[in-house]
Amino acid sequence: MLELRGVSKRYSGMLAVDHVSFVASPGEVTGYLGPNGSGKSTTMKMITGLIERSSGEILFEGVPIERDLSAYKQRFGYVPEEPHLYAHLSGLEYLVMVGQLRNLPGKPTRERIDGLLRLLGLHGDRYTPISAYSKGMRQKVLLAAALLHDPDLLLLDEPFSGLDVGSAMVLRSLIQELAARGKTILFSSHELETVERVSSRVVILHRGKVVADDSIERLRKLMSLPSLEGIFSQLAMEQDTAALTREIADLIRK
Repeated sequence: MLELRGVSKRYSGMLAVDHVSFVASPGEVTGYLGPNGSGKSTTMKMITGLIERSSGEILFEGVPIERDLSAYKQRFGYVPEEPHLYAHLSGLEYLVMVGQLRNLPGKPTRERIDGLLRLLGLHGDRYTPISAYSKGMRQKVLLAAALLHDPDLLLLDEPFSGLDVGSAMVLRSLIQELAARGKTILFSSHELETVERVSSRVVILHRGKVVADDSIERLRKLMSLPSLEGIFSQLAMEQDTAALTREIADLIRK
């Protein structure tokens, strides 16, 4: 179980994340939503230990992550929002390097890498430099790297970016399968329809604060709205979308 207790991040006096608290449980997919600039990626980076929080606690299985950060990092897989990779390496070389950095056993890891490359449709390009990969292919390499050590916690920040329709369908199904096998999954995406399909519950962030934390079904009932898109629009969007689109359409007709 991943738990955040009053977590905040301050930059130059401004609160990017403001006393955020929620729980992501094993066997569930927790959707983490918010407009651009709401603090989603900052939260993810604090959970991974990439940046320090200003206050609050982050616990995994009841233990503060900083108590043994190295051991904690062995327990999670992370797909960041931007696919920053060593472009001069091939996909195969990159995954071998990740396995070595994690001190994974040689032969089983090579077999797992080969299997992941095949199943993710990258095997034919395994010797091709990543610099020649499309954004979707790079995203698949990041996903393979995140799964390579069979993590207990999976942190996915915009994992569908650049994926074609078929690959997106596979990833949706994979997220649900991993949750069914007891993984804890925190999943941030702008694709509300996808979040609605795969998530057990959602946490919605607005201006760095949690404005909703519940199952999608309960939020629908509480707010008398039929979809996650409607809920998100009411809780986290400041402009009237319909009015804004009318103004744009009117403007270009002039």
